[in-house]
Amino acid sequence: MAPRLRSPASSLSQPFLRRLPRPACASSQPPPPPQPPQRRYISAYGYEQAKALTFSDYGDPPAVLSLHSHSISPPHGNLMTLRFLASPINPADINQIQGVYPSKPTFTTNLSTPNPIAVAGNEGVAEITALGDRVKSAGYKKGDWVFIKGPGFGTWRTHATATPDQVVRLDDSMREGISAIQAGTVSINPCTAYRMLRDFAALKEGEWFIQNGANSGVGRAAIQLGRKWGYKSINIIRSRDDQAAQDKLKQDLQDLGADVVITDAQLQAQGIKDQAKEWTHNGRDNIRLALNCVNGKAATAMAKLLSSSAHFVTYGAMSKQPLTIPASMLIFKNIHFHGFWVSRWAEKNPEDKQKTVAHVLDMTRKGEFKDTPFDQIAWEWETKGEELIAKVKDTLEGYREGKGVFVFGKT
Repeated sequence: MAPRLRSPASSLSQPFLRRLPRPACASSQPPPPPQPPQRRYISAYGYEQAKALTFSDYGDPPAVLSLHSHSISPPHGNLMTLRFLASPINPADINQIQGVYPSKPTFTTNLSTPNPIAVAGNEGVAEITALGDRVKSAGYKKGDWVFIKGPGFGTWRTHATATPDQVVRLDDSMREGISAIQAGTVSINPCTAYRMLRDFAALKEGEWFIQNGANSGVGRAAIQLGRKWGYKSINIIRSRDDQAAQDKLKQDLQDLGADVVITDAQLQAQGIKDQAKEWTHNGRDNIRLALNCVNGKAATAMAKLLSSSAHFVTYGAMSKQPLTIPASMLIFKNIHFHGFWVSRWAEKNPEDKQKTVAHVLDMTRKGEFKDTPFDQIAWEWETKGEELIAKVKDTLEGYREGKGVFVFGKT
């Protein structure tokens, strides 16, 4: 019979197998102080740890969003790693999650999931933290700020991988004196207002435009740009039950440069045409442009105040109602109706987009353009997903003091 092999441990004598007793003084020593929570783990091979608000199916944001963690491999070639600094919550983002926005998100399994998911959000500014050789040769460097060029990329996340054709770099002159929130919110709302005021009616100083949604980011931008360029404005807001809050809002918009501020109820009341004549020197001053993001009966009432051959531009449909156009406006008043989508415009006019952004940032730097009121939502590495999703839910309910913006801290 072959001899039985014994392991080294089994050949040791029994005393050596016993656990040594703890020193008597050990129990009297205080426990070590608690260690601070680890911010995040970065592997020795340069993998970046990231978190993102994602969804796998369309639906109501609180029901379909979840916080997803994943790793990002080191960039090479034409890839760069981005760390987001600020990403706003826009109405279009909500519509995209609901599946009713024309621009669809990118569903992918590249975020280490068995089934495709998409990252929410379409606007934001990020910092380059690492980049491949081809990105360096294209003029980018670590520390550069970039904003996302088009919709569908997904900006509600701490980090991302991108290529140069997906971003626009803010050069040093554009960044000077500009905060991350200002840079992260300039590419959609201010650009929308800027192009609609400039590209449709060729307004002259002293001429009027009228707009609904005047308290929105686009509305506030249009008021300020119009004032700078010498245009006069009639601004329509939703009626509030709280009269004091409504009066305060009217004053806020007038402080920005609004000439007239009325509610949608006042717009649809009898006598509005006579009031409009009073505002425009008995109708001698033309109302040549309307900006519409609401639709429904109030939008039709707004169109009725336009002068002949004016332009009516629709860029949103917050009421989710159709826009009804009386035939008389087309036949007898020759009103021109247009649609405007800033994402499509930017895709076709990338150089003009960058010039527009640079101009708005320059006005901001000089104090000629004020930020929209913001509700800053802190996003740290330890922030729970339910906290972030609750803030998204808040944008769907009631009147808000400011636009929600994710502001990224130690991520």
